[in-house]
Amino acid sequence: MARSIQPIAKRCKALGISPASLGYAKKTTTRDPKGQKGMRRKQSEYGMQLQEKQKVKFIYGVLERQFRNYFDMAQRRPGQTGENLLSILESRLDNVVFRLGFAMTRAEARQLVSHGHFTVNGRRVNIPSFLVKPGMVVTLKDSSKSLEKIKANIEDNAFRQPPKWIDYDANNMIAKINATPAREDIDMPIEEHLIVELYSK
Repeated sequence: MARSIQPIAKRCKALGISPASLGYAKKTTTRDPKGQKGMRRKQSEYGMQLQEKQKVKFIYGVLERQFRNYFDMAQRRPGQTGENLLSILESRLDNVVFRLGFAMTRAEARQLVSHGHFTVNGRRVNIPSFLVKPGMVVTLKDSSKSLEKIKANIEDNAFRQPPKWIDYDANNMIAKINATPAREDIDMPIEEHLIVELYSK
């Protein structure tokens, strides 16, 4: 699958988000001195909408075709399309693994899922885009609990609290999906209405 090779810090700066919020230790520290490059050109409405879509795709590591499929899925669900879209993205298995602290970043979570370290309802799932649903149980395989990388991530992410829609037993590394992710569970600065406006044109 094609991925952008642009440095993470540079992409975060262009999209107006903090690398730390995505799990990356490096922060963007370079700032343009006031007045050095003159006034920035005002961004067009289309430009703002496009940037918001690119931001969400970047946060969740999704390419255009899959993102569009998620949007179409969100439109078919009752409720607000933008909120449905974010709920779908939050329900990805790689995002669940990241949220639980097994990985430092969503990119690393995708890799862990792809390598088959997790099960859903007792069956190994190696598809990062797998969408979890209420009632499903996600667990770390017993054979993977001793891996140094995962153990280090769990220790480093001990401060990370699972979202309210996941009931997580940290001692046994078992997570039960209690509900569909709600808009208030999304802690990133996202204006989803701009994405809806973009696709509605």
